[in-house]
Amino acid sequence: MAVATKAPSSAAVGGELQKIEALLGGSRILSRRLTNALDAHELLLHGLPASALDHLVGTLVVIGKNESLEKAVGMSLRTWQRRKDTPSKPLSQEQSGRAWKFAEILAKATDIFGSQAEAEQWLERPAIGLDQRRPIDLLGTPAGVELVEDHLDRLEYGVYA
Repeated sequence: MAVATKAPSSAAVGGELQKIEALLGGSRILSRRLTNALDAHELLLHGLPASALDHLVGTLVVIGKNESLEKAVGMSLRTWQRRKDTPSKPLSQEQSGRAWKFAEILAKATDIFGSQAEAEQWLERPAIGLDQRRPIDLLGTPAGVELVEDHLDRLEYGVYA
């Protein structure tokens, strides 16, 4: 049985964009206000400032600076520490994209679970719908990201199978 979904409204997309922007430090760190997906595209094309990743990691309540976070954002702890020494140097497009995607998934999970702490706990726990894999461990590949996003959509709409 197919589940029909409607496209998100521009207000919903704008609201999600603002949540992601906030997780990355807002316009103060990003040096611009994001008003649409093209603004986000341009930002990621030129690379997020390293301080945006610092802000994202600094806002985490449950998830520590561990191996699973390294996989999710595509950067080793040592590389992240080196990047902290040059906060104005932008991240690569790949690093920027992965940090953005992590922030996007965290924002969506926070909406679904009601708090960032609950969302982070969900990311750290094995999920039945993901074959007992932890969602955060799947964020290292595009296919894994898609699985996590699909699982979040199923949770949001109450479809578990």
